[in-house]
Amino acid sequence: MTANDPLSDALSGLDNAESVGHLTHTVEPASNMVGSVLEVFYDRGYIDGFEFVDDGKAGRFEVELKGAINECGPVNPRYSVGAEDFEQWEKRYLPARDYGSLVVTTSHGIMSHYEAREEGVGGQVIAYVY
Repeated sequence: MTANDPLSDALSGLDNAESVGHLTHTVEPASNMVGSVLEVFYDRGYIDGFEFVDDGKAGRFEVELKGAINECGPVNPRYSVGAEDFEQWEKRYLPARDYGSLVVTTSHGIMSHYEAREEGVGGQVIAYVY
């Protein structure tokens, strides 16, 4: 059986592993987008770290959890957002102002909405975490 949305599968797996108190989680298959989203989670302090493991196929990520994720998930469909419009998306997907983070894909790469706001770039909202 193949996954239709690897990002959605990865985030729901992380969310489930955090909710039952696991310390590690394996995300399969690995992709550049999932790796970039995990990098944003790491930079924002939601996970302790992650490592790519090449298994001869698509690879996998071994993620070290720290119990900081209350909820995370994908945003489908991927909405376009301007650099000045992040506040309405914060209201829609995050429980409070300055609590949590949106993950945005921009022309400068995948980053949190805080970084995108600082750089003055818009893009597409692809995930959220808090």
